[in-house]
Amino acid sequence: MKNKKMMLKKFFVKNKKGFSIIEMMVVVVVMGLIILALVTFFTGGTRSWITGQSQLSAQRNARQAMDWMVREIRHGEAVTSATPNSITIAVPALGSDPAESVTYSWTGTPGDPINREGNPLINNVKKLEFTYPDASKVHIVLEVDVDKDSNPDITLNSDINLRNFGL
Repeated sequence: MKNKKMMLKKFFVKNKKGFSIIEMMVVVVVMGLIILALVTFFTGGTRSWITGQSQLSAQRNARQAMDWMVREIRHGEAVTSATPNSITIAVPALGSDPAESVTYSWTGTPGDPINREGNPLINNVKKLEFTYPDASKVHIVLEVDVDKDSNPDITLNSDINLRNFGL
């Protein structure tokens, strides 16, 4: 017991002028561990927030793209070209102008955008599938993948009836 007290006195010398080097080293190590824990916590929180923001942005963009396609297809007179990855519809023009055609297409390669008349509508598309139950109906499945893993982050489905079919 006395040996332990002697060893402790040897390491922790009572110095009224300041701290010993060992006391300073202990404080530096403890502070370093506290700072490391705080940095790890805040880094994880920031990473989680960024992931959440990208998910929200992708979901908003997917819904806007789906709404745009649904609205335009719904106003169509007829489907003039139909494949699983693309659709061309005849959309009536205003006034006495002839109908114009609008094409939505996807290459079939995950990550490529959906194009409307050759212009990108939405990126990071994992799947776009058009099915045609009959001449006046279209079903769309849209899957968007933000983080490039095997599972899509957003999946949207919509059934559309052409309002101006046969007019």
